[in-house]
Amino acid sequence: MHADEADIDTALVRRLLAAQFPQWAQLPVERFPSSGTVNAVYRLGDDMAVRLPRIASGVPDVATEHRWLPYLAPQLPTGIPAVLGKGVPGDGYPWPWTVCSWLDGANPVVDRLTDPGQLAKELAEFVAALQRIDPAGGPPAYRGGPLSEVDAETRAAIAELDRLGMVDAAAATAAWEESLHAPDWTGAPVWLHSDLMPGNLLTADGRLTGVIDFGTMGVGDPAADLIPAWNLLPPDARTAFRDALGPDDATWLRGRGWALSMSLIMLPYYRDTNPAMADNGRHVIGQVLPA
Repeated sequence: MHADEADIDTALVRRLLAAQFPQWAQLPVERFPSSGTVNAVYRLGDDMAVRLPRIASGVPDVATEHRWLPYLAPQLPTGIPAVLGKGVPGDGYPWPWTVCSWLDGANPVVDRLTDPGQLAKELAEFVAALQRIDPAGGPPAYRGGPLSEVDAETRAAIAELDRLGMVDAAAATAAWEESLHAPDWTGAPVWLHSDLMPGNLLTADGRLTGVIDFGTMGVGDPAADLIPAWNLLPPDARTAFRDALGPDDATWLRGRGWALSMSLIMLPYYRDTNPAMADNGRHVIGQVLPA
């Protein structure tokens, strides 16, 4: 997916485990076909996973997760990964990596949700619980600042998609500018996951069972954690999600802006390398822009 990815395969994971965690070296190792873009994921035995950054920009996420996941987990209503081991560079692999608990469940699929209203309620409960956690000392969230921080990148993506004939540039720009000009957050910072994509959610029988991949977590504007309203939930459940969380109009509009910006940026980047991400980008654009 990226030009500068590390060379990672099952044999490397086995060698790293043998050298650094021999107690787990005899367990089965199987690459997991994740749609994630930052980490390669391998299932380790029945109840663990190995996550290795693919690219240098994902390396700081390892320390963030090791520091903050144990703090957040007891205060959340939904399962999140438990950190079990922190690997170090070795055998030609240049970065730290993680052994964590495996959470059962499947990623929810847009337009195939068993009970969208219930899932909206449980997502809202997770986001609200996260926001209630004391933010003191928390790192800045990856998407915790103002939308203006991604204005140039978003406009460049609109121009590229327009060139490819994949978006109505005028409509996309108008929707983006509406969110961009919404009043900025002036309240106290809150905890955010800040990447609540369907691929980072786990469900079973339609219920939310887990939230994974907290590398972008931190504190900031709560708007970024509203993105499931557009990247996953249908309109009725979107309304239920909003009603359960109660964001003001400006925060809701900024949340829509984050969902739109993320989708505009990822669609041209991943259209040939990550079908799941590209498809979700198209879905969000269709939800936000007028028909």
